[in-house]
Amino acid sequence: MHSTVIRGWAFLLLVLLGSLLSQEDPWLTYYEKSNFKRTPRYRETVEFCQRLAQASPWVKYTRFGVSPQGRDLPLVIVSKDGEFTPEQIRQSGKVVVLVQAGIHAGEIDGKDAGLMLVRDLAIHHRMPELLDRVILLFIPIFNVDGHERFGPYNRINQNGPEEMGWRVTAQNLNLNRDFLKADCPEMQAWLRMFNRYLPDLLMDIHVTDGADYQYVMTYGLEAGDNVAPPLREFNRKVLQPFLNLKMAEDGFPLSPYVALRDRNDLRRGLVNWVASPRFSNGYGAVQNRTFYLVENHMLKDYHTRVTATYHFLIHFLEAANRYAERIKQVVRESDRLTAEELPGHYLPLDFRTSFRDSIIIKFLGVDYEKIPSEISGSDWLVYHPDRLRLFRIPFFYRSVAIDSVQVPSVYLIPREWQVLLDRLALHRVKIHRLKRDTTLLVKSYRFKNVRWREHPYEGRHPVRFESEGIQEQRFYPAGTAVVFLN
Repeated sequence: MHSTVIRGWAFLLLVLLGSLLSQEDPWLTYYEKSNFKRTPRYRETVEFCQRLAQASPWVKYTRFGVSPQGRDLPLVIVSKDGEFTPEQIRQSGKVVVLVQAGIHAGEIDGKDAGLMLVRDLAIHHRMPELLDRVILLFIPIFNVDGHERFGPYNRINQNGPEEMGWRVTAQNLNLNRDFLKADCPEMQAWLRMFNRYLPDLLMDIHVTDGADYQYVMTYGLEAGDNVAPPLREFNRKVLQPFLNLKMAEDGFPLSPYVALRDRNDLRRGLVNWVASPRFSNGYGAVQNRTFYLVENHMLKDYHTRVTATYHFLIHFLEAANRYAERIKQVVRESDRLTAEELPGHYLPLDFRTSFRDSIIIKFLGVDYEKIPSEISGSDWLVYHPDRLRLFRIPFFYRSVAIDSVQVPSVYLIPREWQVLLDRLALHRVKIHRLKRDTTLLVKSYRFKNVRWREHPYEGRHPVRFESEGIQEQRFYPAGTAVVFLN
């Protein structure tokens, strides 16, 4: 009798459990099913993206290249009206927004936030207005080979997920140092994809290293003299104020990227800098595009970081819809100014933060103290996250040019420099050819005081040098490459 009752209760429990499981949302992501603690592997990520594409006419799954280890580079296109080809996208007149995650594969918040957002848009049809004037391109994992170098200790100071990928590619190169030189096959594929779709607005999602503070999310946005004036004004006066307001309303106030003037003393202030085009945000500047850098705070737990990223993605798409015409106009006008006004004028090439110009900002920090280290003999910082502090500190926001070059009307490139010509083609630079042998009076540079760096960096051997301008008659055979700077 007693055993019969137990079996009856056991059966009832199994029935109830089965009922609960059957009611579970079949579109929960791997991250959600793990109680927000784990991130899916490459195969599971691709399978989820393919399911989305099979289930929704709003989603197309494709690849934009292949990694050195043979993995497809995944691309998810989300379009409410079914515009998926580059030609259809251009004809739509919509703003093309590219969001990429996992360029550093251990910093993977954007993948899980993006998968949830695409699911909510395309399957549950929540917030469909976000796609009224926008087509979304989503790269869930850029560094796919590094992503599969999976482990719990790849970022030992980062608070989740339980396991994550590795920073660099299978060739031990950092993709976020490669936008301009384009040595990596993955980056070469990305550049071809960029030039096929020509996104108007881009985002690159990372996780920080370093200091402790209250912010979940910080950002980098190019808005200095390295940016064409129309784009600079839009970034400063329209886009960033809108995002600041929306994220603050959601309980996730934003801060500029936390780069300390003195790494041991927050009170000395934060510094801004101009990003080189080897970085994503700097490359956006030279392409006359906003390439927004998201830097989540590594010490916040994974659930909190992904939630903040999800909110930010929504507001980023809101901004793209609200300012759609303005964004298109800003890109066109920036391109026009670059073509018409650069030849003959000086172009800044290198910048330095000015410590003469600053503003006082409020910074949501935590208390900290310097303590002598028994190991190193110097001071080290100990943060106290339970003791919140509002600091008023200087923000050195302005950068000044320290080097520039007069932009010529034309560059002539000998045929033997095919590697360079291949790189220029990847960046969508138009290359013409001399049709006959020609002797021309040209200006060029002669290098002197050349100093090679002792150690290589990112597959290259950096060099410092001085130069002097020379003018001379030079013979150029037919087939010499000609690049017009307009």
